Amino acid sequence: MRETLGDSTAAAAHVIAAGYFQSYSVVGLLALVGVLFVAVAFGAGRLLRPVVPTPEKLLTYECGVDPVGEGWAHTQVRYYVYAFLYVIFAVDSIFLFPWATVFAAPGYGATTLVEMFVFLGFLAVGLLYAYKKGVLTWT
Repeated sequence: MRETLGDSTAAAAHVIAAGYFQSYSVVGLLALVGVLFVAVAFGAGRLLRPVVPTPEKLLTYECGVDPVGEGWAHTQVRYYVYAFLYVIFAVDSIFLFPWATVFAAPGYGATTLVEMFVFLGFLAVGLLYAYKKGVLTWT
């Protein structure tokens, strides 16, 4: 009796494992089809495109102006800081929209109001720090 019960349990486990791995085979097949699709598209593009290298085509393109001098140029760090400040305020605005919808829901008003003031406080401290360091002065 015990041997029969053990065999049926093992057979049931085998059926479950086969179904489990079958779902992964579908994912693998779909990934393979995707890779083949991309490879065929790139291969067709390589075979069909015209290849006529000229000295003008081999030059580095910089906004329609012929490149002059070295490839290295000094960049002011403040431009990165302005970009970083923009990202901070963009994230702030993205956070404000869902907050406004949750704030209107009953029972969440006080909690979300406190959370928003904490978040805006962190942003204000960061902005104050940037102002004290002189980052926001345009020279």
